[in-house]
Amino acid sequence: MFDGWKFLAGLGIFLFGMFMVEESIKLLAGRSLKTLIRRFTGTRAKALFTGIVSTAVLQSSSAVSLMVLAFVGAGLLTLANAVAVTMGAMVGTTLTAWIVAVFGFSFKIDALALPMIGLGGLGLIVLGQSARYVHVSKLLAAFGFLFLGLDYMKSSVAALAATIDLTTLPNLGLWAYVLAGTVMTAIMQSSSAAIAVVLTTLFAGVIDFRQAAALVIGANVGTTVTILIGAIGGIAAKKQTAISSLVFNVGTALVMLPALPVALWTIGRFVNPADDAVLGIAAFHTLFNLVGVALFFPAISILVRYLQRLFPEKQTVLSGFIHNTSTEVPEAATAALRSEVLNQLALSLSFIAGRYRLRHAVMPAVNVESQTTSQKGRTFDYEDLQRLHAEIFAFYARMQAHEIDTPEAMRLEPVIRASRSVMNATKNLYEMLAEIEDIGRHDNPFMVEAHRDFRERLERLMDQAATVIRAPDDEGVYDGMETFFQEVEAADKRFIRSCAQAVSKATIQEHEVTRLLMANRFFTQSNRMMALSMQALTRGFAFPQKRVDDHNQDNLQV
Repeated sequence: MFDGWKFLAGLGIFLFGMFMVEESIKLLAGRSLKTLIRRFTGTRAKALFTGIVSTAVLQSSSAVSLMVLAFVGAGLLTLANAVAVTMGAMVGTTLTAWIVAVFGFSFKIDALALPMIGLGGLGLIVLGQSARYVHVSKLLAAFGFLFLGLDYMKSSVAALAATIDLTTLPNLGLWAYVLAGTVMTAIMQSSSAAIAVVLTTLFAGVIDFRQAAALVIGANVGTTVTILIGAIGGIAAKKQTAISSLVFNVGTALVMLPALPVALWTIGRFVNPADDAVLGIAAFHTLFNLVGVALFFPAISILVRYLQRLFPEKQTVLSGFIHNTSTEVPEAATAALRSEVLNQLALSLSFIAGRYRLRHAVMPAVNVESQTTSQKGRTFDYEDLQRLHAEIFAFYARMQAHEIDTPEAMRLEPVIRASRSVMNATKNLYEMLAEIEDIGRHDNPFMVEAHRDFRERLERLMDQAATVIRAPDDEGVYDGMETFFQEVEAADKRFIRSCAQAVSKATIQEHEVTRLLMANRFFTQSNRMMALSMQALTRGFAFPQKRVDDHNQDNLQV
């Protein structure tokens, strides 16, 4: 009798093993794999080979495909080479089927699984002092779980096979099995797990060789769901890469399904399905993807041109003041640059306020009548802020190409330095969010109070910035910046004193105070940079000379 719970447990253990394998290998070689993908994709042939190798090592085509999406989005990988990497990833992922077919069905599984789990578990305890050996132990245990889950699925499906007469089942047609494979893989988010289920049911005799091959075709189509989800809401290049994966798998499926008799005959020349059907399906899985590469690799240029027409790049200009300003008139260009940096300040702090859920949902706008439509009503994310900073610096670089009088250059330098500082401070505050929020969730009252102090200081920064943005030329605002800077310094000293008192009274542990002091250091540096930047952008356009060295030192440290 079929034991549904045992099958479900086996599937869960198998998926858990696959997850641990992927995570362990990422930790062992993740940085190297990223370097491999970034550095060895200069040509399409290299990109194809890199996709094969990286996926064979990482044991996850979805992970490699999502990594490729990130590199394409960052402009580190061309679309044509990204398509080649994803094609290679589909070939590389077939290694999992070979591992399962060879070791999972040709040996007594518990002879492999139980020692692996035992040795891996002991390694986690005995070798816990070494991070590398811990990851190796996890990897060993992960393969053990993978094989143990496969054994559970095998034994539960074997009982089902004994009660089923295949001749009495309706002939649903191969398309039904293709669809079933697609849905199964889309739900599991793992073609390797879906193919393991296919191999298990084939080994038990629940399905025949042709039906298993159709399920494998469906599993390849289903694996594109993950990368399609990863591209939702992304830039055009990400969508182009995701659709290329869909075209590759669906196109290959449309070719291979009608040609299935020829494909199975080819497999039969090397592996006799009657003797070892499981190994034959692993070979078919590889053949499917090799045929896809043979069909689409020569046509990458055509595919890329089509995708670029289907999802054209939108040349969005993020700047609101410098976009239509000529750099040939230094006075006008400097004024526009100052307005743009003020606007960068407003947008950056609006972003931070939203991330920290502060009462300042939106900072006041800068000269709304002068803005281009590209900024009105637009919500900026961190990547947008980086691109805006790049546009500001590019405008500054074009200004440098023209002869600028010394007085104008002296007004210009503090402004561009302020832009750089705003970006640095925004990056710090953006990356510190998780740490500060975690401090607030601590059960120690002093830690909770420190979290409240961070938020209050951030609120004070927002108040001061709103005043500067509303009236940057007001003399009172310029004079008030010195007071605000002293507040930042005083808050820093007050926080350090409170930490020292808490340690002396044993209110917090030493490791906790180190955590707080490091967070305060970066937080104070960010506030200091914001304060000095606002001072540079107010009436007079210049840092007081006594602050220049401190400001430059902060930029070097952060």
